[in-house]
Amino acid sequence: MKKILLIVSFFSLILLFVSCEKNVTEPNLNEGVNSLNKAKAGNIAINIVLNTTITDKILTKLGSYGKVMDVIYEINAVRLLAKADFLTTIQALPFVEGANPDAERNAPPIDAVPLEDFTEGYSPWNLDAINVTQFPYYRTVQETGEGVIIGVLDTGLKDSWRQYFPQERILTEYAKSFGGGGAAGINVSEQPNKWEHDQNSHGIHVTSTIIGFSFYGDPIAGVAPMAKIIPVKVLNQNGSGWSSVIAKGIVYIADLKAGDFSSKPVVINMSLGGSSLDAMEQAAIDYAISKGVIIVASAGNNGTRGMGYPGAYPPVISAASCGWQPGAFIADVPDPTNPDDYYIADYSSRAIGTQDLDVTAPGDWVVGPYQLQSGKISYYYLSGTSMASPHVAGIVALMLQNDPTLNASQVESKLESAAIPITGYTPADQGSGLITADKALN
Repeated sequence: MKKILLIVSFFSLILLFVSCEKNVTEPNLNEGVNSLNKAKAGNIAINIVLNTTITDKILTKLGSYGKVMDVIYEINAVRLLAKADFLTTIQALPFVEGANPDAERNAPPIDAVPLEDFTEGYSPWNLDAINVTQFPYYRTVQETGEGVIIGVLDTGLKDSWRQYFPQERILTEYAKSFGGGGAAGINVSEQPNKWEHDQNSHGIHVTSTIIGFSFYGDPIAGVAPMAKIIPVKVLNQNGSGWSSVIAKGIVYIADLKAGDFSSKPVVINMSLGGSSLDAMEQAAIDYAISKGVIIVASAGNNGTRGMGYPGAYPPVISAASCGWQPGAFIADVPDPTNPDDYYIADYSSRAIGTQDLDVTAPGDWVVGPYQLQSGKISYYYLSGTSMASPHVAGIVALMLQNDPTLNASQVESKLESAAIPITGYTPADQGSGLITADKALN
């Protein structure tokens, strides 16, 4: 079948290989331990989850070990600035369910390749691959995500977001930015209006996969183009952050689901992760799921070194990254879906031990808005499980439009049952396989 592909020059490919070696940050699987060791001589921020309701007596007791910085009553969580030597003592307190140093989170793409040309058509290969669209452009599923709310917990949006997205798709009145956290003991606080002043571009690329985007005025399809997005900035301008801040963002969306959006399906996408499961973040996830929120997250870019968290946490729907033809943009992917046509990206995290990998989605060489210079409209190929996750979140939105009564475990089960195993890979590599919208809906 005819394929219209972007031609990447030999020189550009050389730059790509160099940038991969230069820009990829090796994950540190012991970052929590290392942070703790470095802070032995001083204070660290400790995320604490209680096994009971927060009381003044408990806060006073915790205050005897350090300074109470933040309290999240919805999930019985406290953030304490204290000596690192007190961690073991705090973990042993009878009212403490879990405690750990505030865990670092990040969301870097594996690489970025400039998009220099746009060929006719509106169906990017990645949406054709999951059978949302068919080349050159028309939807192959009736569902559009209408009526579904998706909280994108990421770096926020660029100042120029209105040049990429219809304003009607972004719920600006609910958009938030939370900052602070970390070992330095800075309070987690709201940062007014900072959500639309991102300098990183990660969040705007992720959002573009869900609702589509304008390519110099030409519409590019999205998985769930009629869903409404709530941007929640939980990562800083470098694309990194802390579990305490992410937990705050999760609880914020969960409370909206319990309040203003009680009659609407709500999804959270988190294209981010770190090396360990944080107690406060886990409690926030459990709280959100109990309110009816479906949570999707990237599996991580650690390859055979294991998945990142929260993606590896079983109640979260995790997404591995697959590819088709490097350099494709607007292209006709063969139908019916042939698992031999796809590969699991080398960087895509494999599940180790009890880690839970659910499904795979396109994440290698995905085009979207990505600005390296402030104020200059530009588009890039990005690769990473960060790019795979919004495909899955978009499909979940289509499923919830079709049946708003589905809960998190039902959605996960349906996705896994509908996935197509990719030839030559194990469940540890791909979960249940490549998920397509048509099969998930049927």
